[in-house]
Parts: sequence; C-alpha cells; structure tokens
Amino acid sequence: DCISDIFNFIIIQNRCMKLPANRGKGGAVRQGVLSSRGREILFADADGATDINDLGKVRESLHKLLQSSPHGIAVGSRAHLQDDAVANRSFLRNILMYGFHMFVFLVGGISNIKDTQCGFKLFSRPAARAIFPQMNIERWAFDVEIFVIANMMGIKATEVAVNWEEIDGSKIVPVFSWLEMAKDLLMIRTRYMIGAWSVTERLKDE
Repeated sequence: DCISDIFNFIIIQNRCMKLPANRGKGGAVRQGVLSSRGREILFADADGATDINDLGKVRESLHKLLQSSPHGIAVGSRAHLQDDAVANRSFLRNILMYGFHMFVFLVGGISNIKDTQCGFKLFSRPAARAIFPQMNIERWAFDVEIFVIANMMGIKATEVAVNWEEIDGSKIVPVFSWLEMAKDLLMIRTRYMIGAWSVTERLKDE
C-alpha cells in the first residue's frame, strides 16, 4: 500500500506536455515553466547531465535569496569544472568555449553569472512568472535572455557549483551551434537596445 501510494503521488504530480510544433529548446522550456504550478520551478536537461542530488544545495541557495525578496534564481554552475574541461576537450572546442563566454559578457552584458548555459536552473514562482512571459528567444541562447531580463528587472541570481557529466548524444554541432548562439546574442543586444524588445513588467515595490 505504501509503494502504491507513492506511485500514485508521482503520477499525479507529474504532467507531460506536447507542443503542436517544434518551438526550439527555449520555446519548450518557456511553455513548460508557464504551465507549472509549484512554488519553486526547476528546469533541467533531459539527459540527466547534472546530478539531481545537487538540487538540495541549489534550493538552499535560492532560499537565502528569498529572505529579502520573493523573486530569485539559483543557477547550477559548471564553472568550477572548467580546468578539467580544458584538459579533456579539443583545441577547437576550447576556443569556442572561451569565445562564447567572452561574447556573453561583452554582448549579452552578463557579468554576474559565469555559466549561463548549464541546464539546471531553479526559480521562485514570482521570478519565473515575471521573466518567462517576456522572453523572445526560443533557441539555445534563451538562457542568456533569462539573465538579461532578470538584470533589467532587478531579480537577483546566485550560482551554485554542481556535479556535471558530459553525456553523449548532444544536438549541439560545435561551430554551427555557436554561430547560431552568437547571432541570437547579437539579436538580444540589438533589439533591447533599440527598444524593439522591452521589459514591460517591472517588479513591484516590496
């Protein structure tokens, strides 16, 4: 009976969504977040590259932020693994990695988060409901737009080191994918700068 109750609870608490058309990773994550019902909302890569056991310390870090505001983001980070990544990756992949990080800093204007692309991010519900309705990018660089919007709204983010393992089968094609991301970063920078995109919902005074 105990096992049955647990099984029923898991089935009830989890829902599966199917989009009518391919909206890209960013579009799928956005729809999932906007359809969620929890007080805290986690999105994680389906390949399980990040150890789910690290969720506890990510939540702990988020809760520290929430002591001063209901809006907060806790981000899993692989920055502490960078030295190992450099040692194990090809020269081309290292060039692309460093180049993308510099591009995020210079073009995206993100200086408070070292690893924007780790697929393990935890949001308080108010933060998710403030950020995701305003997102425009639906491809790989959507993570960067999350932090652009958060910074514009004054939503704080904290970074937490997590255990991460590279999983075979990635859909990222090194040169092509980074060029696509670079194009999206330029789009984010340009369109917010000229006012084509804007943050229409500001945080209310606490």
